[in-house]
Amino acid sequence: MTITTAPGQARTDVTTPALAAAGSRQVRTTGIAVAAGSLIWAASMAAVNPQSTANADIMLTDLGAIPFQLSLFALVTTQLRTAATGTSRVARGMLRVEYGLLSLATLWTVLHGLVPSFRDDTWLAVLDAFWPLSMLGMFIIGVKIAFAGRWRGLARGWPLVAESWAVVSVPAFGILGAEAGRFVGAGHLLIGYVALGLILALRPHLTARP
Repeated sequence: MTITTAPGQARTDVTTPALAAAGSRQVRTTGIAVAAGSLIWAASMAAVNPQSTANADIMLTDLGAIPFQLSLFALVTTQLRTAATGTSRVARGMLRVEYGLLSLATLWTVLHGLVPSFRDDTWLAVLDAFWPLSMLGMFIIGVKIAFAGRWRGLARGWPLVAESWAVVSVPAFGILGAEAGRFVGAGHLLIGYVALGLILALRPHLTARP
């Protein structure tokens, strides 16, 4: 008779207090970043006439958006780590696609803001399309989070409020004009993304499975 032994299988369904605390810290940090980045962009949006052609105004508008875009990378990372959209390959893949959209949108922002000689180039105009595409991607993610139900309470529904920025603000720019529409965009950032950041910072446990 042959006797064989094998090491016990490690359990993957157990969350230790140390892991839970580390996860909460990461969610809080993300929340602070989202709230701060959104507030900076809202302030720059409200402060500058979007129709201004002055280089300083264009730089302020673009550079004011960069902290917001960077905070979205942190937000998507948190959504991926907590499986906010679900655990399927498609659910996780949509978050990875959003990384790509955000990367190209942020690249446009940096180049448009810091390199005036590029602003009339066709290739940069093509790159500009990834700004609305990245925001539309965030909206789709918000819908998926609401349906997946892995985040709870306000953390489940508020991403959809925050990430509806494109579907609310872009039409407002077209209907009201850029001068008035910018205040709709800035206000939506306060109600949506700043509030979402505060929810994550103050109630990180809502992103963890009970």
